[in-house]
Amino acid sequence: MTDERDIADSYSDANVLFHVLRHVGWGDLVNVGHFTVPTLPLLVGGVGWFQRRLLRRSLALLDARPGHRVLDAACGRGLSTALLGERGCDAVGLDAQPEQVAEARRRFGSRPNTRFAVADATAPPPSADGVELGDGAFDRVHCLEAAFHFGPDGRRAFLAGCFRLLRPGGRLVLVDFTWRDPDPTTIDAVDPDRVVRTAWHFEQVEPLADYTGKAVDAGFTVRAVHDWTRPVLGLPMRLARPALRVTSTEAGRRVLRLRWPGLRELTRDDWRRVDESVRAHLVWGAACRYSALVLDKPLPR
Repeated sequence: MTDERDIADSYSDANVLFHVLRHVGWGDLVNVGHFTVPTLPLLVGGVGWFQRRLLRRSLALLDARPGHRVLDAACGRGLSTALLGERGCDAVGLDAQPEQVAEARRRFGSRPNTRFAVADATAPPPSADGVELGDGAFDRVHCLEAAFHFGPDGRRAFLAGCFRLLRPGGRLVLVDFTWRDPDPTTIDAVDPDRVVRTAWHFEQVEPLADYTGKAVDAGFTVRAVHDWTRPVLGLPMRLARPALRVTSTEAGRRVLRLRWPGLRELTRDDWRRVDESVRAHLVWGAACRYSALVLDKPLPR
């Protein structure tokens, strides 16, 4: 798995693209978001609404019910865990970054049915911060847009660990970027200057067939695979191209600063790096799919 300190840098102003996204709505959540044409006018309020929409769709696949014990793996700042707790689940948010867990506890630690613990989701210990992580301890596991950080071996370990943590009949919902090409090393040609990989600190994106193959190897039944590429990647990429025309001019940046005053922090060199990053992400995004995997642990025969 990528070093946790590096991953933390991805979600800080050390990543100039995150710096911009933070001012236009990223915060409680850091996923890309789920966009449709009729909802685009809501962008004037920032991207937070679209991120929450993606989260709701992900949680719907989980089919978590009151009384279920649910592990929210790589929970970040804890909003997804808190929503599960509000639904009557015994929700545990797990994240390898102590700073994220501290923030999650500050925001949501007093909520009913909601706890947080520091642990690596690819190698969960028997317990962490007083939370049991033993065999069959959970009815559901949820992981939204985090496993691309884990690396190929880390994803295999994560799937095996989730299978161990789930009771028979339990479910894992894993939502992540997947690579269109069956050969993940083709990312070297897609991201030759490592702009995208350096921004988000990862090495390869898992091809979908490899993901489902590793899930089956771990013991899961693949219940469903949903292709969310168009609303999560396709439409935002189409919007990014005209957005570049705005951010590349001083007049355009002035308009953006009027709407989001925090963007005044960015220097001319920062904006140049934003432009470079967005262009690299457009090429990388075209080589990706966005997939939601519903994986069930079979009942004993």
